[in-house]
Amino acid sequence: MPLHALPAPAPALRSVLTALGSPSAVREARTTPALRSLSGPFTPEQPLPVHVLEGVTEPGTPPTTRLAGWRFLIRHGGQAVAVAEAMLTADGWAFSRFSEGPYVRSTEQALLQAESLPASYQPRLLSVPELYMLTLWLHGDPAADAATGRPAPGDLLVPLAPAPPGIAAHRPHRVADLLPVLTVRMPPGPLLGSPA
Repeated sequence: MPLHALPAPAPALRSVLTALGSPSAVREARTTPALRSLSGPFTPEQPLPVHVLEGVTEPGTPPTTRLAGWRFLIRHGGQAVAVAEAMLTADGWAFSRFSEGPYVRSTEQALLQAESLPASYQPRLLSVPELYMLTLWLHGDPAADAATGRPAPGDLLVPLAPAPPGIAAHRPHRVADLLPVLTVRMPPGPLLGSPA
């Protein structure tokens, strides 16, 4: 069934379009080689809200998420060559950065995979910073507000490549099955009385 992706906030998209239209932003030294070496036009597509998973190791409480930004696949000639991110600041949505690497192709592959699933989902990205892990989060409520919510037990998580050792990339896992695995792999928190 088709994925039900929600549009990114207009100011987030505008910030990315402004950055793509700025020769200095696209050609900047820390910009991706693909953007520096190709001449436009570049098109931001498939916006996904990026949530950060927090509180996984706190016993007795379900983990929470917070919206960290929106990520767009940047296409050139029909091919995804980079991603652009917009983040929420005190002044509203602002362009954050361009990047490339394995997550560009992996995100595209996971989205194509998800299109063939029998149920409808809302696609999101879920970051697990402690494990340097990014997953495609297939939220079971396609009409939900993309900026809120937490992973429900029946939602699917598709780890993107490269995934942490022992976790298969591009294999859908129910949240109820994958979260316990992640909890075991998380680094321990500080001991009581130790400096944070």
